[in-house]
Amino acid sequence: MAKVAFLGLGVMGFPMAGHLITKGGHEVTVYNRTAAKAKQWADKFGGKTAATPKAAAEGQDFVMCCVGNDNDLRAVTIGPDGAFAGMKKGATFVDHTTASAEVARELDAAAAKAGFKFVDAPVSGGQAGAENGVLTVMCGGAEDAYAGAEPIIASYARMCRRLGPAGAGQLTKMVNQICIAGLVQGLSEGIHFAKKSGLDVSAVIETIAKGAAQSWQMENRYKTMNEGKYDFGFAVEWMRKDLSICIAEARRNGATLPVTALVDQFYAEVEKMGGKRWDTSSLLARLQR
Repeated sequence: MAKVAFLGLGVMGFPMAGHLITKGGHEVTVYNRTAAKAKQWADKFGGKTAATPKAAAEGQDFVMCCVGNDNDLRAVTIGPDGAFAGMKKGATFVDHTTASAEVARELDAAAAKAGFKFVDAPVSGGQAGAENGVLTVMCGGAEDAYAGAEPIIASYARMCRRLGPAGAGQLTKMVNQICIAGLVQGLSEGIHFAKKSGLDVSAVIETIAKGAAQSWQMENRYKTMNEGKYDFGFAVEWMRKDLSICIAEARRNGATLPVTALVDQFYAEVEKMGGKRWDTSSLLARLQR
C-alpha cells in the first residue's frame, strides 16, 4: 500500500482514482477544482479530500494527475498552492494529462531540481477504459521513476510501458491520436459509401471486420455511427486539442501530417454543426449533411 494523491476528477480521473482504492488498496487523497466533485468521490470511495493541490501532495509517495491541457497542468503543479510545492523528496509525480512534450520536459526539470521524480504518462482507452480499469498508459521519464510508478498505475492499466525519457509518453500519445484520426475518417467514408450504395451496413461491416480492415474503431463504433448516435466516448473538442498538439510538434520535428491536418479541419466543421461534445466518430455526420 502506498500513500497516493490524485489531482483532477473528470470523466477519466474520477474512476482512475477510485481504482487506486478498490483495486490497488492504496491510501488516497484527491483534489478537484470543483470541491463538490471531490466530496462526491470521497463519499463513493471513502478516500480523503484536500483543498489545494499542494495540500493533496504533502506527505504522499505518489501524486497522480489528469487535467485538461498544458495550462491546467501548470496551474495544479507550479506556484505556491501547486502540487510541486508540497512534494516530499524522493516522491514521484505521474501526469496522465494529454499535454505537450514540451511541458513534460519542463516539469521533469523542475521535479529533478526539487528532488523528486516525474513521469509523463498519458492514457488511451477513453471513459470506458478508465471505468473498467483497462487503460493503455504511455510513459516517459527516468527508468527508476517509471519502475516505482508502474505498480501504482497498474490499478487502472491493461498496458503500461516506458518509451523513453521525459516527453516520450506524450510523443507516443501523439502517434496514437494521429493513427486514430485517419482510422475514424476511413471508417466514416466506408459507412457513408455503403449507405449510398444501398448495402446493408451491418452485414458489410461484420464481414470486413474479419479481414484486413478490422480496427477497434470498427468493432466498437460502427453500430452507433450507423444509427447517428455520437455520445459514446472522446469529445470532438478534446480531439481537436490533441491534434493541435500533434500538428505543433510536427512543425518542430519536421514530420509531415497531411491526413491529420485534414481530419482536424473536418472536426472543425463538425464543431460548426453543433458537434463540439459529440464523440470522435461523428466525422460521419459531416458526410451525411
